[in-house]
Amino acid sequence: MAKLQLNKSSLARESRSLRTFLRFLPSLDLKRQQLMAARTSAALALKETLERIETLRAEVGRDLPMLSNRDVELTHLVRVASIELGSENLLGARLPTLQRVELEARPYGLLAKPHWVDNVVARLGEMLHLRVRAQVQERRLSLLDASLRTITQRVNLFDKVLIPRTRSNIKRIKIHLSDKEMAAVVRSKIAKRKHVETGSP
Repeated sequence: MAKLQLNKSSLARESRSLRTFLRFLPSLDLKRQQLMAARTSAALALKETLERIETLRAEVGRDLPMLSNRDVELTHLVRVASIELGSENLLGARLPTLQRVELEARPYGLLAKPHWVDNVVARLGEMLHLRVRAQVQERRLSLLDASLRTITQRVNLFDKVLIPRTRSNIKRIKIHLSDKEMAAVVRSKIAKRKHVETGSP
């Protein structure tokens, strides 16, 4: 870092910097607060999705005890065929959005499988959709956390480093200039008194 110059041009430069920092800090802090609100909302949405997954798991255990029957082949009944993601710009953070999930049920003989397999297929489809949604929500939350960390670091840089240091520099310069001015006045008075004492015109 360059050594602080104790002169009027340096004082003007530091004063300009302080005004700039003070002008930008409120907007940075507002952005931080908005990101915190968006992060809270994203965390709540993820929590609701995870709770719905747990509820669905409990419902399946309660409503379909026949799943424990190993004689009925249930693997690969439903799969995710395609996922369509969008993108949302939230305060400079590019966040994914879930547009569409396309599921594909494997054909099975209606007479070859028990009647309750239809219910299993529907529940599996819902579970897959919820899991995809949870993954997208986790990614959104992760990106919001990263953005929030970055903006918090910037707010702290302005609030705890740049503004206090600039104020301290301004104070040092003003004290130095004041001392110089006072020393000049004292020298002037001493010179005047010596001038009077010698009686020079």
